[in-house]
Amino acid sequence: MSATEQFYPAFAPRFTALLAALPPARYAVVGHARPDGDCIGSQVALARVLRAAGREVVCVNTDPIPRRLKFCVGDTPFFRAADLPTGDWKALFVDCADRARAGDRLAARFAIPFASFDHHLSNPAFATHNFVDSASAATCEILAGLCLDAGLPVDATTANALYTGIATDTGQFRFHSTTRRTFLLAAELVARGAQPAAASTELYERETAGKLQLLQRFLASFRLECGGRVCLGELPAGIYEATGTSPEDTEGMVDYARGIEGVDIGVLIEERADGIKASLRGKDPAFRLDRVAAQFNGGGHACAAGLNVKGLTLDAFRAQLVAALATQITAVDAAKVKSS
Repeated sequence: MSATEQFYPAFAPRFTALLAALPPARYAVVGHARPDGDCIGSQVALARVLRAAGREVVCVNTDPIPRRLKFCVGDTPFFRAADLPTGDWKALFVDCADRARAGDRLAARFAIPFASFDHHLSNPAFATHNFVDSASAATCEILAGLCLDAGLPVDATTANALYTGIATDTGQFRFHSTTRRTFLLAAELVARGAQPAAASTELYERETAGKLQLLQRFLASFRLECGGRVCLGELPAGIYEATGTSPEDTEGMVDYARGIEGVDIGVLIEERADGIKASLRGKDPAFRLDRVAAQFNGGGHACAAGLNVKGLTLDAFRAQLVAALATQITAVDAAKVKSS
């Protein structure tokens, strides 16, 4: 990459103008429910660069910071949705495909967010200022590029947070979304203080005994559908209490289902008190799992999507989901035959 080349040339002028014209206000960087590495990393980074510019900024989430991600937060202030002080705040949404992903309380409080930074295909550009690029591997990739393009100060904590978001959302640089730009940005972040080895230890080498029991139950539930091209695993109601775990312990678990040879799509279904949650992961973006999830009011990416449903039994939902996946696989196969 040349010295004059920008990571996000289409966004850079707008982002620079936005920073220059930021009105005096209190800013809340809002992440999605059940935050992952890209969410927390994006929140930390955006909050820190704006605080360095003299703005009053805090981060706010519906759910707590996952145990394994606390290492990258530093002294960045975080609030739970119910604890955010009253008064006027301008909301900056990160890694949210829509306002609803932030949870009911925050979606209601911030009807028109000031800005949105995101990489989901299904994002409808719901904020006043939108920086959405579905070709990016992570929201942290977008923010890293914007910060570097704008010459903003990126300290070691910010660099580590951005690196963490990129590493987790690319499956440690394994997924289809990983590009040359992803690696160039990761290298720049390492140069500014990100620590890949330390991050990897915190993210992947601090499993609890309960998490391993949860994984055992998930693996034991595997069933193959659609001629062996879909592997579906389930976590029944009460499993978290039985293993001393929580929903955050399912992070990355669906990849075991996708990783089986011959399987194109892996599925994790959680049976919870408030409904059913499903995570979908594919090996080929042609399957457009975001469209499958959209049939159940979900969304996400071509290879990674999620959904929540209420009012269905596990058996009924499973049957509907398998039927939707079978239809999608048939359509993709037919399109490939037609184009060959």
